[in-house]
Amino acid sequence: MTGVVQVCGNDRSFAAIKADGSVVTWGDAACGGDSSEVAPLLITGVAQVCRSSSAFAAIKANGSVVTWGHADYGGNSSAIAPLLTEGVVQVCGSKGAFAVIKANGSVVTWGHAAYGGNSSAVSPLLTEGVVQVHGSAVSFAAIKANGSVVTWGHAACGGDSSVVAPLLTGVVQVCGSNGAFAAMKANGSVVTWGDAFCGSDSSAVAPLLTKGVVQVCGSSGAFAAIEANGSVVTWGHADYGGNSSAVAPLLTEGVLQVCGNNRSFAAIKADGSVVTWGDAACGGNSSAVAPLLMEGVVQVC
Repeated sequence: MTGVVQVCGNDRSFAAIKADGSVVTWGDAACGGDSSEVAPLLITGVAQVCRSSSAFAAIKANGSVVTWGHADYGGNSSAIAPLLTEGVVQVCGSKGAFAVIKANGSVVTWGHAAYGGNSSAVSPLLTEGVVQVHGSAVSFAAIKANGSVVTWGHAACGGDSSVVAPLLTGVVQVCGSNGAFAAMKANGSVVTWGDAFCGSDSSAVAPLLTKGVVQVCGSSGAFAAIEANGSVVTWGHADYGGNSSAVAPLLTEGVLQVCGNNRSFAAIKADGSVVTWGDAACGGNSSAVAPLLMEGVVQVC
């Protein structure tokens, strides 16, 4: 395959966008690997592809959306099809649903209700002004132009943010784990909510999250924040990277980027080296390739 400019993978299949705007899919047919039913719509003009666990949603250059894969996990958008014919500018997926932002700042959702596919409870708040949408595994959080946040989906896993609602002003970034969210504010502070097992309880590091945070990244059950001085603060489930004490001396300065997978994190430092922590079997232990990660790294995925 040549001319590929983007690849997106869900739990069981892949979708690749080519330079001519066409899409090629492979993997588990029932989970998006077979896109034959919508093939005529994927021949040209595709600009972005997003995933749920078992389906895909593609935004085309004309602002329309094409979906395929497991119907119960967002692959079937027929119920709201008239709302997806034009004007879509961003799409975001949870484990079993999708949310799109339209050019007028409204949000449209579909997919499994238990994963955030039903936003009717907050629909009056999603008619205008939304600038970003982010998903956890089972819920969504939308940032509005005024810096407020609207959440929906599984209440215990980030869909209900009422406990921290007074703190959700001036928000500029939201990041999700499997069952929690962390919001970074314009003043550099961080607010967390959702399932404590998944990183919503940041009380142990609260004094370090009151100012100076410039980036937040999540794994399935923990978060890592980069501070303005290049240090890293972590919290959440230790088995998912919430405890970085083993590499703490390497995370006191110079960190530029942090990337998380399900159970571990990798940080790139200004000198091009990489520091890893979390589940050793899932990327947290990079000792086998350590000599290759001492310099020259520019991106981690």
